[in-house]
Amino acid sequence: MKGMAGRGNQLAFGSFGIKSLESKWITGRQIEAARIAVTRYMQRQGQVWVRIFPDKPITKKPAEVRMGKGKGNPEGYVAPVTPGRILFEIEGVSFDVAKEALRLAAQKLPVTTKFVARIDYDYNQNS
Repeated sequence: MKGMAGRGNQLAFGSFGIKSLESKWITGRQIEAARIAVTRYMQRQGQVWVRIFPDKPITKKPAEVRMGKGKGNPEGYVAPVTPGRILFEIEGVSFDVAKEALRLAAQKLPVTTKFVARIDYDYNQNS
């Protein structure tokens, strides 16, 4: 996958998010593990948006099967991610909680990520 993300590369819903810095396939299981890590740390406060969806089927042939005889069966689904793509967004929690929650999510993902905040976010407020 060449190039930077042309869409989905800016915060649209929340005040904080994580942005991908490299190209990779992210599986549905990895996305779900990251989502659970975020919601657990936030203790059901605030709101979480998952900005990617695994809609690309990946096929695989069984082990020790000869060449030919058609395409393999779908094994799972992935979301192709390019640099600049926003993966998760959160809103309704403080800066420190958001940063730690998204750090935990980033550990579950196979891409390097960067924490981003809204340009107009006021770091001095106590929410």
